[in-house]
Amino acid sequence: MNPTVLLLLDTHILLALVDEELEPLPPHIDETLRDPHHSLFASAVSLWEIAIKHRLGKLPLPCPLEEWPEVLSTMAVTVMDIRPPHVLAEADPLPETKDPFDRLLLAICECEDMRLVTLDKMLLRHPLAWHWGSA
Repeated sequence: MNPTVLLLLDTHILLALVDEELEPLPPHIDETLRDPHHSLFASAVSLWEIAIKHRLGKLPLPCPLEEWPEVLSTMAVTVMDIRPPHVLAEADPLPETKDPFDRLLLAICECEDMRLVTLDKMLLRHPLAWHWGSA
């Protein structure tokens, strides 16, 4: 029996899931998200990042911000709160990126024994990134 793998979805993966107008996800990511042995999570930090970019006029959205938690729930994605251990933790090793959202997502993975599903090349090199076929 395969153990459940806890996967935290990077912000751009969430956007691709919710916005059907975006380019489809690569087959290996799509397969990962459909695998019943994977539990999918989104962090409130990603919703915060989306809200900031949308309010600055940098990101059009397929549905209103207040609908995102429910929309993600219908896609079997659990939205996680940001907790004090998440903001106090430091991903090990330190990621190459200086982006505070990315660093917080990796810290959450560190705290919660998760892997980050991302297409970001800087994040893919980190040991906490999900690598297709790794479980």
